[in-house]
Amino acid sequence: MDGDTLYSIGELARRTGLTIKTIRFYSDRGIVTPTDRSPAGYRLYSIDAVARLDLVRTLRTLGLDLPTIRKIVDRELSLPEVAAAHAEALAVQIRILRLRHAVLTVVAERGLTPEETDLMHQLAQLSEDERRDLIGDFLDTVFDGLGADPAFAGVMRSMTPELPDTPEAEQARAWVEWAELALDPDFRAGVRRMAEDLAAERAQGDTTGPRRDFAAAVRDLVAPALAAGIDPASHQADPIVAALADHYAHICGRPDDAELRRRLLLRLESVNDPRRDRYFQLLAVINSWPAPESLARVLDWSVEALRVRTQR
Repeated sequence: MDGDTLYSIGELARRTGLTIKTIRFYSDRGIVTPTDRSPAGYRLYSIDAVARLDLVRTLRTLGLDLPTIRKIVDRELSLPEVAAAHAEALAVQIRILRLRHAVLTVVAERGLTPEETDLMHQLAQLSEDERRDLIGDFLDTVFDGLGADPAFAGVMRSMTPELPDTPEAEQARAWVEWAELALDPDFRAGVRRMAEDLAAERAQGDTTGPRRDFAAAVRDLVAPALAAGIDPASHQADPIVAALADHYAHICGRPDDAELRRRLLLRLESVNDPRRDRYFQLLAVINSWPAPESLARVLDWSVEALRVRTQR
């Protein structure tokens, strides 16, 4: 019977598909020990060695090291506990590989220089604490010192990326690009100006009721004109521009005059930064939010309409 039969290394190799050299290697390290010796001194193994070697091969395929495998087969360690720890380690490796893949994809798509590639690589390698520090530094640069208005807490939350522990490839690519954008001094300065404008408007205007988002209000006023194909320089655009100015006058708590329209133009130009749209697109990918609506066409129309009229 198989239970009483002893096998040579060659027979064990045929049964398991492993090489004689590999079995001898495992035997020398005490992972699979011989049951007996032949009269000529050759090692002989019981049928249990087949099952043991099958388990060893499986665990090696899964990436476990030999000392850990020996403890498992000797029942010094629980296989489920080892599997859980190994799965966690693999999750970290998967995350790193996805981030590396993100860097290579961005480099290929954008034709980056070696210096830009190095920066991308560094951003992809950030630890969770380092990512948190980068996000905090960006938000502090934008909002620090603008007062305790509770509205800013909501704005900050809406601008905070939260990369999952095991991001999808698309999320990893978005994170790398988001981090690059957040480190851009010019972009930081532009977002800071928008935050300062918002703070000034809230301090000067009517604070008794809820505020609509400025860009969303512009969209609601201008979208019908875009749909109707109205030229921003035409007289047909006058009522829309007047409505924009009236809305902004209400926000600022001051009359609609030449100075207010000049300030409105500057405000629209500040908001009409393509990087702003890109920021929120990337944020939506990272946080698994619905894709945001692009306001580029609405803002382009608004800027042109105001610019034409302030230059007359």
